[in-house]
Amino acid sequence: MMLPKLSAAILLLLSLQSLAADPATLYQQHCLTCHGNQRMGSMAPALLPQSLERLKPGEILSVIRQGRPATQMQGFADRLSAEDIQLLANWLRQAPSEVPQWREQDMNASRVQYLDPATLPTRPGYRADPHNLFVVVEAGDHHVSVLDGDRFEPIARFQSRFALHGGPKFSPDGRFVYFASRDGWVSQYDLYTLQMVAEIRVGLNTRNLAVSSDGRWVLAGNTLPETLVLLDTNGLKPVKTIPVKDRSGKLSRVSAVYDAAPRRSFVVALKDASELWEISYREDAEPIYPGYVHDYKMGEGLAIPGYLNPRVTPLDMVLDDFFFDTRYQHVMAASRDGSAQVINLDSRSKVATLPLDGMPHLGSGITFEQDGHHLMASPNLNSGRVTVIDMDRWQVVKQITTPGPGFFLRSHEQTPYAWVDAMMSPRKDTLFIIDKRTLQVVRELTLRPGKTNAHVEFTRDGRYALVSIMESPGELIVVDARTLQEVKSLPMMKPIGKYNVYNKVNRSEGTSH
Repeated sequence: MMLPKLSAAILLLLSLQSLAADPATLYQQHCLTCHGNQRMGSMAPALLPQSLERLKPGEILSVIRQGRPATQMQGFADRLSAEDIQLLANWLRQAPSEVPQWREQDMNASRVQYLDPATLPTRPGYRADPHNLFVVVEAGDHHVSVLDGDRFEPIARFQSRFALHGGPKFSPDGRFVYFASRDGWVSQYDLYTLQMVAEIRVGLNTRNLAVSSDGRWVLAGNTLPETLVLLDTNGLKPVKTIPVKDRSGKLSRVSAVYDAAPRRSFVVALKDASELWEISYREDAEPIYPGYVHDYKMGEGLAIPGYLNPRVTPLDMVLDDFFFDTRYQHVMAASRDGSAQVINLDSRSKVATLPLDGMPHLGSGITFEQDGHHLMASPNLNSGRVTVIDMDRWQVVKQITTPGPGFFLRSHEQTPYAWVDAMMSPRKDTLFIIDKRTLQVVRELTLRPGKTNAHVEFTRDGRYALVSIMESPGELIVVDARTLQEVKSLPMMKPIGKYNVYNKVNRSEGTSH
């Protein structure tokens, strides 16, 4: 008589085990409250494949097991089996069965304005030079530090959104700094009062943002959903959402968004379409004729306003990254398959092909002059080299060999040297110093053996170079740019990047824009 009861108990136990082994159920039980419906994020970041793409599988497992320090994310090693944690981690890297949506009403509901910009003081509340501040992104615990670039001392530190990406951008006067996070948040921070001004979630996965040269607009480019979102910098109010569709109507993710200041426009590369977009913020911008036109001079054809609408340049390749020449008349563009070309933004046509094999990281390029020629140099993500291009003749003039692929190249007008890392190679602990006059590597610098030494940024006068030790915990090391001697070290939590206000606002030739 006991056998049926025992069988029922066994069946119940097997049923519970099966329930616990379902990753969707595990998510509902343990993750939904913080990470939201459809894994879109709530009080905690989104857990979508696009949000997690930079994390290695082992890192995801570690976070689920052990949690994240200095956050509300607690570890589940004592509540879930190793098998369930592995199952959940694998599931999070898969796309949801239904594509999550993020609409204008969602943006408006997410927007928080902490301060009224009109009530802010006109001067900084500290003694440091506001144009020699560094904004340091610390990925190890998702914080940002504001550093006095004269004394090399932090004057503020605050928690950021999850996984800031694309580098912060500054208002033209250097007062405000804007951040974009991987899970769609755009944040505006006041560097005078050291307070957050406003935040808004513009998408579920955001590539990067740009700030207009008149300080009026922020344009954010998304990969999910496939949109561009225009924000008013006065409180980050959404003004316009542009679906990113190519000429055939196919949706495309955004690959990169930059401001072309002299043109008073944004330039956008598309990740899934062979097009380059330019969006003018000049109110008197010429009309756009997207269809067939018999005679432009007569104004024939159906036109749309040129103001805040995309003007499309058809291409014969899909762009991954690009770089402006010094006059912002041309774009050097590269694809992931190694092809590269030069596009004239006025004629909207290709004017040259560049032999840039591998994967040049053009967005991390620098410019400088040599013997009357305007040169551009770029590291390479696939091979150990720095490519130097003559922008007057559109020719490669030198391939500078380095011991391994690098991500960042930096310099300054007041130094004859350019610094490049090899962080994507076994030589990740070494920086290579290139003489811009001879185009030769003249020195190797290893500040912390065995650790990632990368991302150099200079003080506004070029006297000192700040180097990131990208570890958790890590360091920010101040180096005398003339003697290459260490001056000071500051503890940081994986400082992936630091950005000098003056150099960014003045578009220094030695840093990314």
